Amino acid sequence: MNQTRLRLSIIGVVVIAIFSAMFARLWYLQIAQGSEYVAQAESNSYRTLQEAPLRGRILDVKGKVLADSRIANVITIDRGLDIDQQKIVVGRLSELLAVPSKTLESRLADQRVSPYAPVPVAVDVPIEALTFVSEHSDDFPGVNAEPMAIRRYPNGSIASHLLGYTGEINADELAARPSSAKYGLGEDIGKEGIELTYESTLRGTPGKEEFQVDAAGNVLRSVRRVAPKVGHDVQLTIDLDIQRVAEAALADAMASARTRRDITRTDKFINLKAGAGSVVVIDVTDGSVVALASNPTYDPNEFINGIPTVRWKALNDPVNNYPLLDRAIAGQYAPGSTFKLVTAVAGLRSGMITPNSTVEDTGKYKISEQTFTNSNSEPFGRISLQRAITVSSDVYFYTIGGSLWSKQRRKESGGDVIQETARLYGFGRATGIALPNEAAGRVPDSAWKQRIHDARPDAFPYPDWLPGDNVQLAVGQGDSLATPLQIAMAYQAFASGGRLSTPRLVSRVLDAKGRLTRENPAVDAGRVPVPARDTMLAGFGGVVGSSTGTAFGAFAPYPQTPPAVGGKTGTAQVAGRQNTSLFVGFTPIQNPRYVVSVVVEEGGYGAETAAPIARAIFEALNGLPVGPVASLAYVGGN
Repeated sequence: MNQTRLRLSIIGVVVIAIFSAMFARLWYLQIAQGSEYVAQAESNSYRTLQEAPLRGRILDVKGKVLADSRIANVITIDRGLDIDQQKIVVGRLSELLAVPSKTLESRLADQRVSPYAPVPVAVDVPIEALTFVSEHSDDFPGVNAEPMAIRRYPNGSIASHLLGYTGEINADELAARPSSAKYGLGEDIGKEGIELTYESTLRGTPGKEEFQVDAAGNVLRSVRRVAPKVGHDVQLTIDLDIQRVAEAALADAMASARTRRDITRTDKFINLKAGAGSVVVIDVTDGSVVALASNPTYDPNEFINGIPTVRWKALNDPVNNYPLLDRAIAGQYAPGSTFKLVTAVAGLRSGMITPNSTVEDTGKYKISEQTFTNSNSEPFGRISLQRAITVSSDVYFYTIGGSLWSKQRRKESGGDVIQETARLYGFGRATGIALPNEAAGRVPDSAWKQRIHDARPDAFPYPDWLPGDNVQLAVGQGDSLATPLQIAMAYQAFASGGRLSTPRLVSRVLDAKGRLTRENPAVDAGRVPVPARDTMLAGFGGVVGSSTGTAFGAFAPYPQTPPAVGGKTGTAQVAGRQNTSLFVGFTPIQNPRYVVSVVVEEGGYGAETAAPIARAIFEALNGLPVGPVASLAYVGGN
């Protein structure tokens, strides 16, 4: 009996101990850590989805739309479906949309679409099909029919290089953006042009929606939604009408040039290649960019929802002349005779010449056992600065370059005044235009030549700055490089009377209701010397208006009363390639309002291809009928 009681007592103690431990654990879980587990349960039962904002528009100076976003009816498929489900869904959608199954499968497998986002397989779906999918969701698991914002460029390839394009953000771009920007995988971002430079302005503010879900992840209800804020509009200084004329004239003249013989090749008959070119139009008064064209071009609409790999390779193929390259700001060329503006200013500043001093031009110039010639060795006799500009006498400017080299050799101050003047006029550095990937160009000098020798003595065995280097620089040849935009801005500085501007591409920013939020004023980049401006203006006017001018054939007949045109042709020799055709000019000549710069790669002489393009643009700027644009027969000068 006593043993039985003892056993019962022991069992009772054990049971009490077990229950005490259970109650203690329950108290700990429910009371001590209850709030923590409640928080975990709540966080596990809610999901937040970020909603991309509607992107702002890009407008021209008159308010015409260059880029906007439209709402399209889109059908997407979730990649989370298994293979069997995908086949069933694709088959049903194929029948409903009358789209081949292989096409839908190809879109679904497109690796350019983020694995985190549903894949758009059909865009601009008829409302009947959209409704059918929504009403029969059980038959279309993983399929969503929804409106989606799609970027649109209504003018196709017009102004494509300056506008740029958008595309899905990649890992590097995501890492480069601050966390406060709240970008997510699968979201679109500006990739090039204004779309990239003004990404934060155009994008807007993302919204978010919070959902309550069950343990299986099914949405129970929407708890809270913060609507996205539409991006701001960016209004450019570009005039769409002038942009169209510039691009059409460039394309037409290039096509015409390809039918003409390269007359520098006397050994065999070869046509000009004229495979690429660019146009820049600047408002002299404030540096605003009126047009910025590059050819070959592309259609930014091709990048919407990702561009096919084959097409991407074609756009980056040198055989196609790199259509994605914006040659207006990133193309670097020997400026040829357009650089004579700089050499003339340098010669006047140094006292090497005066407005009335003359040089005997025999067609040849010799210095240190080297002989340099005019185009075709044509002699012009005794000429002044004005006539030297009009007929594009190389000998006149060789003489300035040679005399200044002699000063350098004697270690006298001012021997490098051509380089100094070039830098004052904006050469050798980026202009600061609001576009990515602008090239800086190059102003070669003795220090530069020493550096390249030190880096590559095998390729550049001579470290000394030789007389030929300075003579070649004086006519924009040798190792000098400039972008079409730099050439335009240098002439803008001259035409304005000495005020060098930073190119102004964006005029203002507007909110979604059209209210001004930010004004972009003109920015001066410094003052430049403009000695003997009237003399040089007369010389530039003669290029176009005088029967001996190098561009007379391209512009005749052209009104020589206001609005008249002044300008300078340029023909740059490039080793292993045909001549680069250049022209830069301004109108009206006495009180310039616009500068036009044209460069055509392998386009022959400046008067052949570049000058006729500029003429058409000047006609449009001055409200004149725009005539046909064609490459012209060479008549002399460079």
